[in-house]
Order: sequence, then structure tokens, then C-alpha cells
Amino acid sequence: MSQVVYVDRKTGERVTESVMGDGALKFAYETLLGRTLWPLLFGSKAISAVMGLYYDSPRSRKAIRSLASIPGCLAEEAEKPIEEYNSFNEFFTRRLKPGSRPLGEGFTSPADGRLMLYLNADADIPFPLKGATRRLRQVFSPDLASDVPGGLYDIAVVRLAPVDYHRFHFPCDCLTPSAPRTVKGEYHSVNPIAIARRPDLYADNERHIVACEGPFGRFWMVDVGAFGVGTIVQTYAGTEHKKGDEKGYFKFGGSTVMLISQAGQLEYDSDLVANSAAGLETRVFCGEKIASYRKA
Repeated sequence: MSQVVYVDRKTGERVTESVMGDGALKFAYETLLGRTLWPLLFGSKAISAVMGLYYDSPRSRKAIRSLASIPGCLAEEAEKPIEEYNSFNEFFTRRLKPGSRPLGEGFTSPADGRLMLYLNADADIPFPLKGATRRLRQVFSPDLASDVPGGLYDIAVVRLAPVDYHRFHFPCDCLTPSAPRTVKGEYHSVNPIAIARRPDLYADNERHIVACEGPFGRFWMVDVGAFGVGTIVQTYAGTEHKKGDEKGYFKFGGSTVMLISQAGQLEYDSDLVANSAAGLETRVFCGEKIASYRKA
């Protein structure tokens, strides 16, 4: 498996990602023995739940400095000094100092992460990811698929790594007329090492789905669980939200926020389009502009 490389949007340079648990991921996804263990490792929430209990406990504090030392963690942005966090998960789900994520114009990234675009994806053909067999409509599960018209969609996938800020936010002013729906599923890693072997995970992993009404029309936010994610927590309340309002957070484990809209409603920034066409993710930050939108 080749190294995980993404584009640093600020510099335009290609960066090799520091992968937490790289050896374990390669064992699980790139060896025959590891793949035979998938039902045990990823088929239920049990292992992730046990990990979550540990990372919620004071015994996990010693792991904070290890995470903070990984390039890209930006621990200095945390609202408190790292020694004041009582558990690993408390640091992992940290809030940031005021002003750390200024809001850009237009449609903004909901989270810190590595963004990949899949434009003009047909709802009724396999997900536009090499090797995938699931359709975009299956991301929504059978009981929600009828709410999604046929046709073409633009999909932005923002993949969070363990070093990232793990709270996610609304990308524009919007309404959420109905409560989020939880779709039960598996708990595969969302790292590219895993995606190469399990490209259907966006339709197979547990996920929370909410329909949003934005300035350009309807779009969906899909929060995807992953291995080691003890919980996806939705923190928002009410039905009316301002751009940048907190929506929720992931506990330990890298995870993903998907933004799905009908094709052409959003005009994604040209650098993101070009990088995605080249098969490269782009590191973006929460609140950073990623697209312009048209009014409905």
C-alpha cells in the first residue's frame, strides 16, 4: 500500500500523512488474516465501545501527549492547556480558542479534515469510488432512500484524522426540519488504507443523517462512524442554525462528514475540484470556504 498523501491547501504542497496506528491498519486491511477478522473487529460496536470506555477514563490521560506530538495536531489551539484535560476523549473532543476557525464566505467546510469531491455522481449507480458496489442511494438506507430523488449529486467527503479537531459544524445558514436519523452499520476505519480494501464503507458504516434546507435548496449532512468511535454526539438543538454553529462531535477514532447536494447547486472551489480529479484529498479547516452557492 502506498503512503497516504494529501495536498496542503495553504501551500499547495503534497504532504505524507502521519497515520496513527498505521501498522494495525495495514494488518487489518492488507493481510489475509486481518481480513478474516473483519466480522469480529468491525461487525459490531463492542470493541469500539470498550475502547471508548477506556478513553473516557482518567487512565487514558497519558495518551494525550502522544497525540499532541503528532504533526498536524495543533494542540496549541485547544481552549485549555493539555494538562488540564481529565481524559484522552476530553482532549480529543476539545473546543478551540475563540477565533481559531474564522468563517469564510459561501459554503464552508463543516470540519477540519481531508476533503475529496465526487461530482455528478448518479444516485442509482455504485458510489464513485474505485471498487465500490453500493449506490449513493444506499448511503441513506432503504427507509430514507425514497426521500432522495434520482439524478446526479455532488458529494464532498471530509475525512477527519485522529490529529484533527473533532467537532463539526453547519456549513451555511440552514434549517433542519426533522431530527437526524441513525442508520446502524459496521465500524470500519475511514483511513484511505481501509477505503482501498473496503470502498463501500460510506454505505456500510453506522451513520447519522440529517436533511438541511440551505440558501440553495436541500442538502444532506451524513456523519459517518468508524472503528474506535465510541459515540457520535449531536449537540445542536432546534431547527434554525447559523453558519458555523456546532452540530456535534466524534469521540476517539478518525471519522467523516459527507455533504450531499444535487449536482450544480454548489460551485466547488477550483483547487478542490482539480485535486480531487487527480485523486488527491485536500486538507481543509472548519469554517473555510469550499464552495459558492446559488439561491434556490
